[in-house]
Amino acid sequence: MSTFESNSEPSPPNHLGDEEQENDIQDSGEDDSGEDEEDIIPSRFSLAVDRRDFDVEGLVRRLESEDVFIPDFQRAYVWKPKQASRFIESLLLGLPVPGIFLARERDTKKLLVIDGQQRLRSLLYFYKGKFPNSRQSFALKGVHTEFERETYKSLKDPYRRQLDDSLVSATIVEPLSQGEDSSIYYIFERLNTGGTILKPQEIRACIYHGELNNLLGQLNQNPAWRDIFGLPDKNGKDRELILRFLAFYFEGNDYKPSLKEFLNQYMRQNRHLARQSEKQIINAFIPTIEVIHKPTFRTPNWHIGRWRG
Repeated sequence: MSTFESNSEPSPPNHLGDEEQENDIQDSGEDDSGEDEEDIIPSRFSLAVDRRDFDVEGLVRRLESEDVFIPDFQRAYVWKPKQASRFIESLLLGLPVPGIFLARERDTKKLLVIDGQQRLRSLLYFYKGKFPNSRQSFALKGVHTEFERETYKSLKDPYRRQLDDSLVSATIVEPLSQGEDSSIYYIFERLNTGGTILKPQEIRACIYHGELNNLLGQLNQNPAWRDIFGLPDKNGKDRELILRFLAFYFEGNDYKPSLKEFLNQYMRQNRHLARQSEKQIINAFIPTIEVIHKPTFRTPNWHIGRWRG
């Protein structure tokens, strides 16, 4: 295990990390006054970095027990059967495959998947014999004729053992102190740059999953809030606006730029409702939304969904 310290220079103006503030303003119609601040990234992180190899059979077992954990809010399984089959084939042929990136949670010691969830889900589904929410069995297709139409159970014993014993390399990071948990956010942000990029609130929901994140989901279903915001946002912008309200309502006097880190910090510190209880949060949010929802507050094109340009 080694210790990693990032000593990057302060971010220049218009850093990519500003996407959260800029896009949220454009998408939700918020006034951008005072919101053009630079995304301030800490100049140093202290992380323990461990590199190890997992055998596939053990990795699947850890996925089943959720010792290796893929948060529900991560992007859906998008690989086509042929993509998943080619990945399994690579292992059967003894070819090297890309490694995965995990973060060890300080409290539970579970391993959170930061990068590699499509590969891990493919392994899990192949061992289970079918794809999720489908009657379609997971039989290999578009692969070497020796493996075509084979399932895990139908593989010849030597090939099954080859797959079970195949190794997948993993990089495991763990913050060295409680205050360094924000580093996982920035790792997540940088690694998830291919395909459909996760938005800031989606990343928070992955990293800071827990009671507060669940409560945000419940509040997001409030009828008055839904009428104000409009249709649910697939990237979690509606949940992020609720998070903003709560963060400024309870901790606004301590606000320091950047907005992204302010929201990260609030969600991290109150992840398990240790700072404000569920009752306190509900009593702050629901009455406020109901007042805003009253007809006296309504004007043409009044709800947030219609403010978007």
